Amino acid sequence: MNPVKELEKHGQAVWLDFLARGFIAKGDLKALIDTDGVKGVTSNPAIFEKAIGSSDEYDAPVGKALKRGDQTVAELFEKLAIEDIRSAADVLRPVYNRLKGQDGFVSLEVSPYLANDTKGTVAEARHLWKEVDRKNLMIKVPATAEGLPAIEQLIGDGISVNITLLFAQQVYREVAEAYLAGLEKYVAGGGDPSPVASVASFFVSRIDSVVDKQLDEKIARANDPSEKERLAALKGKVAIANAKLAYQDYKRIFAGPRWDKLAAKGAKPQRLLWASTGTKNKDYRDVLYVEELIGPNTVNTVPPATLDAFRDHGKLRDSLEENIDDARRVLEELAQTGISLDAITEELVKDGVKLFADAADKLYGAVASKRATVLGNAVNRQQLGLGDIIGKAVTKATEEWRAGAKIRRLWQRDKSVWTGSDEDKWLGWLDSAAKADVADYADYANKVKGQNFSDAVVLGMGGSSLGPEVLSQTFPRKAGFPRLHVLDSTDPAQVRAMEAQIDIANTVFIVSSKSGGTTEPNAMKDYFYDRVAKAVGPKVKTGHRFIAVTDPGSSLEKAAKKLHYARIFYGEPSIGGRYSVLSPFGLVPAATAGIDVGRFVGHALTMIRSCGPDVPPHENPGVQLGLAMGLAGLEGRDKVTIFSSKKIADFGAWAEQLIAESTGKEGKGLIPIEGEPLNDQSVYGNDRFFIDIRTEGEADTVHDGQLSALEKAGHPVVRILMKSIEHLGQEFFRFEMATAVAGSILGINPFDQPDVEAAKIKTRELTSAFEKTGALPSERPVVSTADADLYTDESNAAALRAAGANGDLGSWIKAHLSRSQAGDYVALLGYIERDKTTISALQKMRIAVLEKRHVATAAEFGPRFLHSTGQAYKGGPDSGVFLQITADDAKDLPVPGQKASFGVIKAAQARGDFDVLTERGRRALRVHLKGGLKKGLTALNAAISDALN
Repeated sequence: MNPVKELEKHGQAVWLDFLARGFIAKGDLKALIDTDGVKGVTSNPAIFEKAIGSSDEYDAPVGKALKRGDQTVAELFEKLAIEDIRSAADVLRPVYNRLKGQDGFVSLEVSPYLANDTKGTVAEARHLWKEVDRKNLMIKVPATAEGLPAIEQLIGDGISVNITLLFAQQVYREVAEAYLAGLEKYVAGGGDPSPVASVASFFVSRIDSVVDKQLDEKIARANDPSEKERLAALKGKVAIANAKLAYQDYKRIFAGPRWDKLAAKGAKPQRLLWASTGTKNKDYRDVLYVEELIGPNTVNTVPPATLDAFRDHGKLRDSLEENIDDARRVLEELAQTGISLDAITEELVKDGVKLFADAADKLYGAVASKRATVLGNAVNRQQLGLGDIIGKAVTKATEEWRAGAKIRRLWQRDKSVWTGSDEDKWLGWLDSAAKADVADYADYANKVKGQNFSDAVVLGMGGSSLGPEVLSQTFPRKAGFPRLHVLDSTDPAQVRAMEAQIDIANTVFIVSSKSGGTTEPNAMKDYFYDRVAKAVGPKVKTGHRFIAVTDPGSSLEKAAKKLHYARIFYGEPSIGGRYSVLSPFGLVPAATAGIDVGRFVGHALTMIRSCGPDVPPHENPGVQLGLAMGLAGLEGRDKVTIFSSKKIADFGAWAEQLIAESTGKEGKGLIPIEGEPLNDQSVYGNDRFFIDIRTEGEADTVHDGQLSALEKAGHPVVRILMKSIEHLGQEFFRFEMATAVAGSILGINPFDQPDVEAAKIKTRELTSAFEKTGALPSERPVVSTADADLYTDESNAAALRAAGANGDLGSWIKAHLSRSQAGDYVALLGYIERDKTTISALQKMRIAVLEKRHVATAAEFGPRFLHSTGQAYKGGPDSGVFLQITADDAKDLPVPGQKASFGVIKAAQARGDFDVLTERGRRALRVHLKGGLKKGLTALNAAISDALN
């Protein structure tokens, strides 16, 4: 006699709490159906995690699925799960047919992440029901407060439901009511209830595990031997008593006029299913929760070990309705001891949801790992060498992020991931690439190509210019398309130099501004509109040479319509400028230059899926980089030093803006160091965090040796290897995600820029004064030398004089640079033309400071950096020593329709910026060069060299 098989004579069906692909394919499930009379299968995230994560039998199916195209981890798992569930359902279908739909079911659970989301549960259940497309499927829904209305809705749709995580009698009664109400709605709508089935999965052994622990605590505290004996007698009895009384409810609920009316229509009663029937206490019989719960019209779902044990030595009897009065007495005595079963069952539901969510995290982690393995270098690789302290901190934070569901909450736009202010309003970048209208970009690109433009110029600042600049510097010119340029300066010489580079009569201009109110692009568009009009003459519509990229309702939109621009592309208002490169602000310039936007976005989406809400933190590259950056910053390693290889040399300038403007505020933040060449490890302080990014094929043994030396010396080093420049979009998103995560770690809002506006206000005050008087307000230098006039506030001047500054340039520079100490950085801020000569000059100066002072250095050009690192310099940590460099323009350039010229605007921006720095108490000195820019830079370089030596 087979005790398992004999259970059916007692009216009880046995279901197997296990599922795996090989188990089905090899015929093992079919064998259990034949030999043991198994009539159903249940699955859950823990079961799938064990099947997928603990074997290689899913490697080939994952590879096959990904050959048809990349998918999110959730989509990939769903595909695998549906295949397994269908296969199991097909094996069980003869049972279902033979029993006329009374049994033969397989259960598939909705995501445990939706346990407290009614709408989400209903939507996913309907989706799974449709996708699996098997009559003998049950959708598992938890018996949470939010799950109950979902159960009623789904039964009302004619979907069979397995209610899981059911512990309390009262909740069971509510579950049964939801089933009845759902059936009544279904019937009222003309549905046939006969195919609709449901089980209420009543958990057993977990109750005893908790109750027994509390009883043991009370036994240990009791002094009376009889009290100890009384308490001990309750151990191992409560879960069974609870289940027996639930069965009495079942008998009462599924009887009487209300049920009879439904039964007459063909409805089936909702059976009680005993779940969690594997014995957890070794002192109890391993088949306790099978033997004591045998009764008609019930189900017992058992793990394989319990099934084997019951087959071997299980004892049969109709036990479910034995000693009902004793069951009531057990629960009464439990209550008298002061142990609340209601409180226990309530906590068990919460714990159950958490356990299934934890299992889902492991499951998705396993799938993510397999996806990454199959995709290989199609996903840019990342290696973190963080050292012991930061490495342990990242491991700890990774688990905290997982347990707190923070990556899912981030994708759900939960502002509590950060400061709880308005972060939820600025997360459009998460899905901007997925929303890209690739066909429209392709159509637009073809129209651009048909115009035979020689050049395309982006007129913008910050996020509107730096992303396009990376594209222009990284991708070679495409045949038939214009050469892409970017202008992000009000320096007259730089504006004039851009005009000289292009054939202005054969150029398309992209005016890029989210608000439309930014000073620089407005001045640039007015200038070039006037120049184009003069170049093409009245026969050509000037506006047709202009494209606008702006947010809906902006002043730029109004101007573009008035001037009949060829096209207006609209940005997403919920995306801040520095996060906008995978939106029209980056994709329009890309399409204009002939970059295949579909391909570019497609590669980016691969990284976006790798950083998705369904990828646990330990497998999520964006989260890992962000945790490392943020935690390193908290450890004092806040100088994020970026080395970009030759093919992607300009990437660091984009990342610099993203990191600085996002994190540098409230006296906190990360200071990105871009363009500083890799040096010997001896020149670096313990405030560094290194990121090295390159493409495959750009091996450099000397560079690699220096990086290894840095890591060996205890510096954290992150290495990122891109497959090719075509995969650049992946890095845009990785760094966006990492920066958002780092912001959470630092405790700031990474999407605002509270200190940028301060410099704009100062600039407007100065330009307004110029409009009224024809001159900027006068200013007096603290000292005037043959080479330069020096400016600063009284506080800085006093400190510098105390440090030895006197009447010559060199003494002031020496005093100023001597203020930089360990953990500081020196920033050279040049409001001068940005070209190869000036870039080289500032680089030479910063390298000298690095090698002599052993502090981080920055070399920036204004007003460009105002929309980049300017936020961190003013609002971030007070660790900067700022040397602003200005000079008279050799030849100014008027702005059409404005009194203020380009030179005046630039001068006002420099002064406004400097005023805010000094008002914030920053260590700042302004050097206004004399005698021409080239001569002035030579003199400044000599002064710096002398000061350092």
